[in-house]
Amino acid sequence: MEELQSTDILEREILEDARKKAQRILKIADDTIKAKSDEWEKKTTALLDELEKKYAEQSRLAVYEIMAVLPLDKRRAKAQLIEELLDSAVKHWYGRLSRRQALDLVQRELAKRLAVCEVCADSEAKQGIHVATHSIERAEAQAIVQAVLPGASCIIEEMPSAAVYPELVLENRDVRIHASIGKTVDYYTNEKRAELIEALLGSVESAGEGTPC
Repeated sequence: MEELQSTDILEREILEDARKKAQRILKIADDTIKAKSDEWEKKTTALLDELEKKYAEQSRLAVYEIMAVLPLDKRRAKAQLIEELLDSAVKHWYGRLSRRQALDLVQRELAKRLAVCEVCADSEAKQGIHVATHSIERAEAQAIVQAVLPGASCIIEEMPSAAVYPELVLENRDVRIHASIGKTVDYYTNEKRAELIEALLGSVESAGEGTPC
């Protein structure tokens, strides 16, 4: 009977010892997990802070670059708008001209240049004149030449050109004279550019004021 009791006591002691050891192991494991969790939380927080600072700096630099480029882009956009307005205004003006008015412009340009250059004034110089045209019919060119150089003898042919407007080139052995609506347009859009832009922008602003929101 005593031997059975001794065995029961020993078994209980062994179980109690094992339970205590298991509790110590579980506590160590819990402490280790908690320590690792705290360590990872600190690392994660530090990493997130670093990333936030990094992206905040990148965002600041991006905004700075955008703001630095923006004024230049605005100036380019304004310059492009002005060019488009000028081009549109010129095309609108030319579109309202009759054919006779357009040819009169070429004729006046040719007459002005011939007035400065007197080498075609004598009858000999009026012979053998070569005339090249773009967007001007042969009969129209003949009429223009006869109007500015009565009695002139000329050979007329069409020339290849990328010009938008009619043009005429008169040439003899001494001179070469170019009369073109395009050159007239270029002169006014360059020499009178400020006045044209002021008039155009004033028209645009006035139109904008009358537009309901």
